[in-house]
Amino acid sequence: MAKKDKKSKEAKKARTAEKQKKNSSKAEQKNKKLAKKLGDEDEDDQDIDEILEQFAKEQALFEAVHVDTCSRPSRRLDSTMISNPLHGKKELILFGGEYTDPATSKAHFYNELYTYGVENDIWRKITSKNSPLPRSGHAMCSHPSGIVLMFGGEFSSPKQNTFYHYGDTWILDAESKEWTKVEAKRGGPTARSGHRMACWKNYIIMHGGFRDLGNMTTYLNDVWVFDVSSYKWIQVEFPPNHPIPDARSGHSLIPCADGAVVYGGYTMVKARKGLQKGKVLSDCWMLKMKSDPSGARFERRRKQGFVPSARTGCPLVFHKNRGIMFGGVYDYEESEEQIDSEFYNNLYSYQIETNRWYNLSLKPKSKKKVQVKEKSRDEDLEDLLNSILAKAHLNDDDEDNEDEELSQIEKLKRQEEEEEEKENSVVYPVMNQLPHARFNATTCVVDDTLYIFGGRFERGEHEFNLDSMYAIDLGKLDGVKVLWEDLSDLDKDIVDSDDEDDDDDEEDDDDEEEEAEEAEEEEEVEEEEEEEVEEDEDEIPDPRPWLPHPKPFETLRAFYVRTGANFLEWAISSNRDARGKHLKKASFDLCEDRFWERREQVSIAEDHLEELGGVGDVIEKDMSKVTKRR
Repeated sequence: MAKKDKKSKEAKKARTAEKQKKNSSKAEQKNKKLAKKLGDEDEDDQDIDEILEQFAKEQALFEAVHVDTCSRPSRRLDSTMISNPLHGKKELILFGGEYTDPATSKAHFYNELYTYGVENDIWRKITSKNSPLPRSGHAMCSHPSGIVLMFGGEFSSPKQNTFYHYGDTWILDAESKEWTKVEAKRGGPTARSGHRMACWKNYIIMHGGFRDLGNMTTYLNDVWVFDVSSYKWIQVEFPPNHPIPDARSGHSLIPCADGAVVYGGYTMVKARKGLQKGKVLSDCWMLKMKSDPSGARFERRRKQGFVPSARTGCPLVFHKNRGIMFGGVYDYEESEEQIDSEFYNNLYSYQIETNRWYNLSLKPKSKKKVQVKEKSRDEDLEDLLNSILAKAHLNDDDEDNEDEELSQIEKLKRQEEEEEEKENSVVYPVMNQLPHARFNATTCVVDDTLYIFGGRFERGEHEFNLDSMYAIDLGKLDGVKVLWEDLSDLDKDIVDSDDEDDDDDEEDDDDEEEEAEEAEEEEEVEEEEEEEVEEDEDEIPDPRPWLPHPKPFETLRAFYVRTGANFLEWAISSNRDARGKHLKKASFDLCEDRFWERREQVSIAEDHLEELGGVGDVIEKDMSKVTKRR
């Protein structure tokens, strides 16, 4: 009996302890609810400042920009290369691209950002978790405000059986190299590749492109503008009967004072029922912009004078109110099974104002020494400019500011000294012929120098992704500086093809003779055309004959010293509200525009002088020292 009572008491104690535990748990939960109502902080609750700090650290890690010095970018195709828009920043910016491994036939896409410092000859690789996804065939355009706009591009599966086109918009800060994705709240451009962009005032214009839909390819002819002040896309609508360029991709779109110029490109047209064939375009259009994009209109430009033969894969790059074009390819469709292609390595310039093309040929690198005029000549010009401003009562109000500002002559002198130091410090091989023929090379102009990166070449069924980069001084045209060049794949393919052709030599003798005769006839025709072109190029029309003209072998600095007073007087008449140093800058800008406007004509004169027996030392005569000549 005692044992039974003892067990019942223990069970009662256990029930009581369990009940107390439940009650304490309920009381704790009740206190927590009450604390939340009263706003009291719980002991286990995390401090809100700590939470925000943690979020800020994670965001900083996501947006962090890592910069590493590297040797050079790996070989790739369809990347984009632009110049840094910041004033005084001599830098190339390269992004994206693709590479197909010939051993595995697998495609690799990149989202790496590279920069190349022209002055220090240093490549840097810039990475960030906030970078756009890997792509090729995209478009980028820099704006003077210091931003770079990127839109679209494509990505494919490793075996390239399926394609994806991007329709996203990104902004790159040219200084910090930070990426920012622009979220379009309203409708923007559709996804595409092969489109082109150009800058005009506070707009960035985008035109054309294509979409690969698997069973067919659709080419586009729409025009969009991106407002850099509001970060919004606006579609340009044209009247129903207004003529516009055909849909295209891979074309040229270069800026000008009135808007932009559209030239060439590639498209597909209907051949037979359910079939399409490629068409190379060579038409030219002017897109005249207005402050209100709805007022933009296209005007077709007529062909006149010399025009390059039809080709694609050679978009123009902008330089000093003209376009520079290199390379290209044209496909001759002999049959549905076989397509013969002709590849080019020509260098052309297109003057936007006169709507004329000119062939740019390299000159032999002369060993002449150019004796720069004495400092007194520079000081004489400075005094002359100041006297002109004083007579017009347009001197700066604060004369001390003039001492702090470097004159344009001093800046040019410093640039010449930097170029000499660069030539002496870094020695690259220089070729006397243009780079190997190719198409889809990535080109860009920085500081009057054309840079050519990569490109594609085909021989039979073999495709070659060329691993090379070159620099051409557009002012001197005295050779091609080879930053690097690896054409070993081409040489290897030639050896292999020679071994295969040995077995078929006897069968092809007759064909070769016929082809040789045809080639001779084509060469004769080409020589006749070249002679006609040379005759035409001897007299390049001058749109502004009343302005001073550069002399052969005259540098920009020498031209400005000789004609600065004339351009200052013109600047005064054209800039009513400007004064002092602002007028001096305007006069130099006018002089520089004139120098590049007549560059082709001066080059022809220089070639003629070279043909007459060469030119010795070029010496500027100091007219301040009068001497008698016996």
